[in-house]
Amino acid sequence: MFSSVAHLARANPFNAPHLQLVHDGLSGPRSSPAPPRRSRHLAAAAVEEQYSCEYGSGRFFLLCGLGGIISCGTTHTALVPLDLIKCRMQVDPQKYKGIFNGFSITLKEDGVRGLAKGWAPTLIGYSMQGLCKFGFYEVFKALYSNILGEENTYLWRTSLYLASSASAEFFADIALAPMEAAKVRIQTQPGYANTLREAVPKMYKEEGLNAFYKGVAPLWMRQIPYTMMKFACFERTVEALYKFVVPKPRSECTKAEQLVVTFVAGYIAGVFCAIVSHPADSVVSVLNKEKGSTASQVLQRLGFRGVWKGLFARIIMIGTLTALQWFIYDSVKVYFRLPRPPPPEMPESLKKKLGLTE
Repeated sequence: MFSSVAHLARANPFNAPHLQLVHDGLSGPRSSPAPPRRSRHLAAAAVEEQYSCEYGSGRFFLLCGLGGIISCGTTHTALVPLDLIKCRMQVDPQKYKGIFNGFSITLKEDGVRGLAKGWAPTLIGYSMQGLCKFGFYEVFKALYSNILGEENTYLWRTSLYLASSASAEFFADIALAPMEAAKVRIQTQPGYANTLREAVPKMYKEEGLNAFYKGVAPLWMRQIPYTMMKFACFERTVEALYKFVVPKPRSECTKAEQLVVTFVAGYIAGVFCAIVSHPADSVVSVLNKEKGSTASQVLQRLGFRGVWKGLFARIIMIGTLTALQWFIYDSVKVYFRLPRPPPPEMPESLKKKLGLTE
């Protein structure tokens, strides 16, 4: 599979430095076996950096998946206390009336250790989700880009980001669902279970496999819009920052400067992610706590105002989470010397069609 994807990805307009060369008007004849000429900036960058693998290769996709494991697993686990309070505010809003009130009640009832409830299913579940989310995103982006062709990839790049991220998240949520169900039970049902080893056999005995996958449809409702916003908004924000905010081209920025842009774009994307996915997140939290309920029943009972409970906590959590995930993911790419294509530029052929060049 990876070998075929690698073959398709070589023609992908996201494959740096070809796209930038086309933008500079320096690409040679396609039939020539000689390496293409490089602009001054790209030539300098090539001297400084040697990639460890080719864009679109099997190694590239596997290391992107590893980056997803590290970025999602660590960040979600670090934010377990805030996630616990957010879930309890959604499930029992009468008792947990706000973030600080929720922390105060939890510390009083469970102590400091109570804030770490659900860390194990969080670490396992979101590591698996990160593997699929980031790894498959790169796979689908390369495949869909090849189907569209160079010009349409540029013109429809937002749709490309949306389709690629939605496809990746579909599989990521199947990997996440069992651990998410166990996490919510541990965090929101006092006395049910204190550890993952206690929760899993108890859930299976009560409801069978359905206990682990009954929340997958609401997860898709929550996570697919979230991930579509996370990737599309991030990609377009990076593009806008380099175009309108950063005072020099990306090729002239240091790695540290590029990672700062990544963090800022990630936080902006995270705020929008939290808003679009919050109603479904509320449904998932209540659904995984209650036996025999369906998503439609929970949604009807919560009502419009109920599904927005805990939004402020989620914005803080998801904004920080998304920024850190993109920062860590990009840092992993830097560490392993993976290709990191620049923001897309309009292909020279499209400029000619639009009369923007002679």
